[in-house]
Amino acid sequence: MSHNLINRNIALYAVLITFCFLFCSARNIPEVSTAKATQTIDVSNATWHNFARLVDVQVGSHVSGVSELKRYLHRFGYVKDDATDFSDVFDGHLESAISLYQQNLGLPITGRLDTSTVTLMSSPRCGVSDTHMIDTGVYTTARYTYFGGKPKWNRDTLTYAFSQIHKLDYLNSDDVKKAFRRSFGRWASVIPVTFEETDDYSSADLKIGFFSGDHGDGQPFDGVLGTLAHAFAPENGRLHLDAAETWVVDDDFKGKGSTVAVDLESVATHEIGHLLGISSWTSR
Repeated sequence: MSHNLINRNIALYAVLITFCFLFCSARNIPEVSTAKATQTIDVSNATWHNFARLVDVQVGSHVSGVSELKRYLHRFGYVKDDATDFSDVFDGHLESAISLYQQNLGLPITGRLDTSTVTLMSSPRCGVSDTHMIDTGVYTTARYTYFGGKPKWNRDTLTYAFSQIHKLDYLNSDDVKKAFRRSFGRWASVIPVTFEETDDYSSADLKIGFFSGDHGDGQPFDGVLGTLAHAFAPENGRLHLDAAETWVVDDDFKGKGSTVAVDLESVATHEIGHLLGISSWTSR
């Protein structure tokens, strides 16, 4: 299969999975033997939801909550300095960061906190820094971008396994495996890669598990909604899902609290794209 055909197939599929969930991150960390997650953590990520009250805030305004917005943009790569003490003043630096965010996400570039921009910022996403889209050295093809340096696997058969430590007791393991099997199958149908499940977690190319809060990779999960998952670029191959979420499989939203329930298969499909070296994509 030619590179052009592979790129075209990835582009077509990337557009489809855009509708699953937003963006995610890549980090390299070891497997840590912490206590397994056995239940949903009763913590809600209220900060991002509060962004809604910042709609139409103007440059020069001093509004409570602007500092949290600055932290959000800093976390995901739109504020370049190393500052950690952010004020509630809507200044020129924030306006520039918002413009860059809008540019990368295909929104009208206004530098304003319009409804479309704030709605996107308030949406659940994984912990990926969008610097892969911002920094030089990012390779863009159609509507997706590769991680810098275009990391890739040097083989066309990849094994994957599920952590026996980092799992959720309320999810049936067979159901989880079936959901991921379908997700891997979707990717295998458009790229020349075969995915094989194995029970040997330590030697698997791709390692999957559910993690809680600060789990040692510098990208702590933040409770219900907010950051849903993050994955690792080739050839690190680790995929972490936030144990605090209410995960469902096979559209089983009954009794799960549909306002916070998250479809496992949709997120898995998106995350696998990162495992394969795609940093971000958009349907815009």
